[in-house]
Amino acid sequence: MNIEVLYEGTPLPVQSVTWSGDITQAARKLDVSLVNTTDGRTQARRIEHGKELRLLYDGRELFRGPVFAFDIDARGRMSVTAYDENTYLTRNQDTRIFRNMTASAIVKRLCADFGIPTGTIANTGYVMPKLILRDKSLWEMMITALTYTRKQTGRRYFITSREGRLQLLERKEQIVRWVLENGRNIIDASYAQSIEDMRTQVKVIGGDPDKKPIIAVVKDDALIKRFGIMQHLENVDPDMTASQVQQRAKQLLAELGTIDDTARVDALGNPDVTAGTAIYVRESMTGLVGGFYVSTDSHTFSGGTHRMSLTLSATDDLPVMEYEEPPEEKRKRRKGADDKVDLILNAKGIG
Repeated sequence: MNIEVLYEGTPLPVQSVTWSGDITQAARKLDVSLVNTTDGRTQARRIEHGKELRLLYDGRELFRGPVFAFDIDARGRMSVTAYDENTYLTRNQDTRIFRNMTASAIVKRLCADFGIPTGTIANTGYVMPKLILRDKSLWEMMITALTYTRKQTGRRYFITSREGRLQLLERKEQIVRWVLENGRNIIDASYAQSIEDMRTQVKVIGGDPDKKPIIAVVKDDALIKRFGIMQHLENVDPDMTASQVQQRAKQLLAELGTIDDTARVDALGNPDVTAGTAIYVRESMTGLVGGFYVSTDSHTFSGGTHRMSLTLSATDDLPVMEYEEPPEEKRKRRKGADDKVDLILNAKGIG
């Protein structure tokens, strides 16, 4: 294992490096510790905000991003923090109205407007009629559009950064390539299960709730038999058809009708195991056996060793942000419907 941290292309004499990520966060983070002096009196290298750090692992680039913070003490001991380029998604806010656009088109538009370099942008396909997003970060806007798309199509997309460029990729079924087991590469582990957030029945209401609502109820009889009725209620866009409302209910039950499994594993490091990766675990004491997904990861490189700390989940979660139509739009929609009814009644000489 050969670790190298480059500052503006020049290697730094690092003591330890922590490289981390979380599926719910826009950017991955790099924390570097070093002794930045050769004589004990002056800095060997001036570190500046906005300059680029790169992390190389046996010559392979794992991270690239600008410096956002540093501190140094009187002995020259220094820590530096950088984030990948996707950090700008959470550092820019705006109000936007998107009409007849796909989520991928929204991602491209926002990146172009705010100078964020892009790489591969998958075509999300589904055209959303209108999204009104007020006082939101670019990250919130993108995740809202992707959540909306997933609920309509069942297709899942995620945002990442590679070589300094934002990537929008489709999350497909993953093949497990990495196995963690005690006696081999696991250092420590813990495991927990919960049905706190489980729902065994879902009710979705669309259409006009005051006149002709569209209601879909789906249930999991096996779960109800084991755990009782626990219903999730959701009101959706009044313009959705009956089949769309039914599909939304089925999709929600698939997501909510699960037992939450969470686990934490400390193991010998593998740079390919990061947030979003599928792995297989065998740990006898906790009973951890089977496939899991990495929710958060933290890789530490120090003294020639590489260790990683992982939070695992039984479900392949992605960040979710629900779209809520602004109140004035709802009022406008309702008034438009009432006006249409008045016109029909007047034409028929009624009212």
